[in-house]
Amino acid sequence: MQEEYNRLPLIGDKAPSFQALTTNGTVNFPEDYKGNWVLFFSHPSDFTPVCTTEFMTLATMKEEFRAMNVALLGLSVDSLYSHIAWIRRIEELEWKDMKNVKIDFPVIADLNTKVATKYGMLQPNVSSTQAVRAVFVIDPEGIIRSIVYYPLTTGRNFEEIKRMIQALQKSDETHNATPANWQLGDDMILSTPLTVAAAAAGMASDADNEYTLDWFLRFQKDEA
Repeated sequence: MQEEYNRLPLIGDKAPSFQALTTNGTVNFPEDYKGNWVLFFSHPSDFTPVCTTEFMTLATMKEEFRAMNVALLGLSVDSLYSHIAWIRRIEELEWKDMKNVKIDFPVIADLNTKVATKYGMLQPNVSSTQAVRAVFVIDPEGIIRSIVYYPLTTGRNFEEIKRMIQALQKSDETHNATPANWQLGDDMILSTPLTVAAAAAGMASDADNEYTLDWFLRFQKDEA
């Protein structure tokens, strides 16, 4: 049982496929999301305080994610009826500047824990009955690009998760990397040269949109 719980897909793997019932109907994953990035996240339980603030925050960011071609997909091991009741209650709450919040992204009902087990969302040293705060970023080809875990007591920073997806998308577009604390519009890091000749060529480059700190650390300005 311990081994089954701890199975975990890795970055670069194809996202494990499943069919599940959600608050928006049946979903076939990842087929239904082909062509979209997906933010697939689990939460420990309905009607819990941290999860409620997370759902409210995500719902208010849905247009920002939609503009990035990112679909939201939630999961917990509660029932569909529990999900529906919780979503209806959230709409009645007010927190910070958020009120009348509608949760219109699908939330998977995973009472048999099959999906949570496939994705390593159940971790028995924390709880065998609640999914941890897992975040999987999956690209339009169904490949897992990032995996992040938060402990049960810590709410996720969805602005950081959004920034991470922006960085992945920008790296795919430019084939460059992003430095520490990168934000959309910041300069990017050019690929590290793999030969002596390539290192020398980089040092000698006089391109207007590039600058060099050393042969292994060269930047390209974002001209988008």
